[in-house]
Amino acid sequence: MTIQWFPGHMAKARRQIEEKLKLIDMVIELLDARIPWSSRNPMIDQILRGKPRLVLLNKADLADPEATREWVDFFAARGLSALPADAASGTGLKEILPRSRMLMAEKIERQAGRGIQPGAIRALIVGIPNVGKSTLINRLAGRKIAATGDKPGVTKGQQWIKTDIGLELLDTPGILWPKFEDQEVGLRLAVTGAIREEILAVEEIAFAAVKYLIREYASALKERYGLDELPAQNGDNEEIVKVMETIGRKRGCLQSGGRVDWEKASLTILRDLRSGKIGRISLERPRDASPAER
Repeated sequence: MTIQWFPGHMAKARRQIEEKLKLIDMVIELLDARIPWSSRNPMIDQILRGKPRLVLLNKADLADPEATREWVDFFAARGLSALPADAASGTGLKEILPRSRMLMAEKIERQAGRGIQPGAIRALIVGIPNVGKSTLINRLAGRKIAATGDKPGVTKGQQWIKTDIGLELLDTPGILWPKFEDQEVGLRLAVTGAIREEILAVEEIAFAAVKYLIREYASALKERYGLDELPAQNGDNEEIVKVMETIGRKRGCLQSGGRVDWEKASLTILRDLRSGKIGRISLERPRDASPAER
């Protein structure tokens, strides 16, 4: 299965970002804390080169805390300030302004030296679809300004948003890259909901998720669905299918005649994983980053 998704508005968004660079002081790059590497858009690196950047590991409440600490160290080793946070609950967001001021310290000092009162820091918010940009903006603004949704592709345009904490934010649509060279990256994006379910074979995505959970989070999977046993970590595909069938039956995902409704069972598994009902799950660690970036 090849996973690709690059709607026309995303190509337009790239051009818009390039046009706005001269107006911004810094960048707040939102990553999904469950897949920090897979949710990093390499196009963004090319576009934003040279701008101070704060990496926000959003949805950290859904991610494995140990894995998140590894990722913070990973980015720190590469000169990037990374902050775990959860825009939905507000956890960690108070640190955004102090971190932003640290990144902009040189400019602030220059302004102070010329007797200029520093104004609001102008930050560009970037990230892939469904990573929580609009939720973050609404939290920082203290009111609902940006449209939010549980599906990718909600934000279609750009807008400046003023906040009461010394930041002005430029919202942009989420941008995926035109081609996923590593299909594992595409799978992780699909599992977390960064790609519309309508264009995917959800059974294959759920299969990949269950295979990973058996290998890395077997106890959480067993507890969530009341499973007595699981196949070995290197179990064959038929064994994984049987696990999915068992889950489908336990969750009542059945068609007439008592057959498992595979689409419904697959969606149940994916939605449980995405909502944290299976547990705090990270789908990758720094060791999964491409060899050139480790």
